[in-house]
This record gives sequence, structure tokens and C-alpha cells, in this order.
Amino acid sequence: MTIGIVIIGRNEGERFQNCIRSLQGGPDRVVYVDSGSTDQSVSTAKDAGFQVETLPADRPFTAARARNAGYRRLVQKFPDTTFIQFMDGDCQLDAGWLKAGLEFLNNQPDVALAFGRRRELFPDASIYNAMCDLEWNTPIGERQECGGDCLVRRTAFDDAGGYRDDLIAGEEPEMCLRLREKGWRIWRLDAEMTLHDADLQRFSQWWKRSVRAGHAFAEVSWLHRNSPKRIWQRNVVRAVLWGAGLPTVTLVAGLFHPAFLLLFLLYPLQLVRLILRSIRAGHPAAIGCFELLGKSAELQGVLKYHWNRLLMRRTKLIEYKK
Repeated sequence: MTIGIVIIGRNEGERFQNCIRSLQGGPDRVVYVDSGSTDQSVSTAKDAGFQVETLPADRPFTAARARNAGYRRLVQKFPDTTFIQFMDGDCQLDAGWLKAGLEFLNNQPDVALAFGRRRELFPDASIYNAMCDLEWNTPIGERQECGGDCLVRRTAFDDAGGYRDDLIAGEEPEMCLRLREKGWRIWRLDAEMTLHDADLQRFSQWWKRSVRAGHAFAEVSWLHRNSPKRIWQRNVVRAVLWGAGLPTVTLVAGLFHPAFLLLFLLYPLQLVRLILRSIRAGHPAAIGCFELLGKSAELQGVLKYHWNRLLMRRTKLIEYKK
């Protein structure tokens, strides 16, 4: 079996150089897709011997668009490619991952893609990095979705038609939904896959990332609102409920009777529940606080998507690594 690697990036700097070093001794079929970097990423990729694709700025940059462009370049240059490892330029590939992933996919012909453990490179550098590391730690076995790093069967990718170019976030779960609707399966392996360098140091970065997640929940769930699989609809409901729905209902009901204001007590009760759950799992108590606070950021993303949808305009890329 032949395997190629597609890396996407935008101003990743030293993180991209670490990514390149992690590929030494691996497949020589590597395509790097750049989305308007102003650093040395393009020249660095060329020096590494990669095929390089630079996206024109005639339409908005998205990770989905970059991955699709990288895939097309890869199969054009190497038409016998049968598996594609997608990864982000801020990640480092584990030395044993491709062997583990390929062995599994070769033995499971109905599995479209496999992914392993993505770990945060510096989980102790900030509470935000720690939350990212927990986010990557998904259960082992058959799953409904994956993240940006995954090993994909080419026939399955073609069957799904690739990623949706216009999604600014959530493109991986959206493609996984279409794959599952066609009978393919998604699998999380008990194997190390990549090291990710989120480099989230500020509250504002975490907030923007959460807004981006809310936008993804809203857009993807709306696109597939008629699907029986009902992707991310609960996420949208929770964001609306805790972000605005509960306080709005409480205030309106309180106009009729002050006793309804007691509904506000649901917030401290929910906060205590989340903190205790975090502590029981061996995680910092603060993560429970951020989990509840994040619903307000997600609501902002939900409202942003639907407002722009009503105005028939696209939301610009929400970048948080600045």
C-alpha cells in the first residue's frame, strides 16, 4: 500500500519546523499546503523536499479548502496513493503511528479513516492547553467523528467527495457524518498519533476558540438538520440554554412572580456539578468553571453563524493563534 501525507499550515514558524523533523525517515510523498503565510513556511517546505501548494487569496482560506487542495496535488503527483495522512503544521507525527494505522485499515475494509491519540505538547503550560489535551483524549473504538489529524482511505475520501471547502470549522466531523451515511465507519485506535502545539496562553485565545466551536456546531447542525443522525444539535441547544435561554426565561418569568428568579440557582448548582465531575476525573477544578463559561462563547458563535446566514454572507475565518 502507498501512503502520502498532506500538511496544512499558516504562519506556524518553529512549530512547522518541528513537524518536518518528525517526518524524517517516513513517506517521501508529502504535500504542504500554505494559506497565505507571511513567515518562511513555504520556503521551509520546499527546502524539505515537499510538494508545495499555495492557496490563492481569491476566496477565504479554510482548513477544509487547504486539505482538499493538498489531496488533489498528492494524487495528481502520485496517482497510485491509497491512503492519506492529514495533519496540521503545528503537529508532530509519532514514529509508530503510520504502521499502526495502516495495519488496522488493511484489516478493516469498511473503516474509512482511523485516528489515534493526539496529545498536547505542553499541557502544563496553561489551563487552556490542558483543556485541549483532555479534548483530544477521546474514547477508544468506533466513533462518530475525528479531528484534523487522521489516516484516510482514498476510496472513502473520494466516496464522500472530500471536505466542504467553505466550512471555517467543523469540517472533519461533517465529512465523517457523510461517510457514516454511506456505510463507512470511523475508528479511534489505542495508539499515539501526533503531538499538537496549541500555544494557548491567554483567555482571549481560548474564548475565540470556543466561539469558533459554537459556530461549527451551528453551521454543521444546520446543514444536516434533516439527517437522522442529528449531528451537534444537542451542542447548540446546550449553548443556547446556558448561554442565554435560561436567564432570559428566568427574567421574563420573574416579572410575573419573583419565585421564578430562583431558577438562577441552577447556575451555581451546574457549576458545582461540573467542578465535582472534573475533580473526580483527576482534573483541575477550574476546568469545570471553563466548561460552563464556554457555553456563553459557544452561544456567540451560534448567533454569529445564524446572523450571517440570514444576511446571506459568510463568516470570516476565526483565528485564535495570534
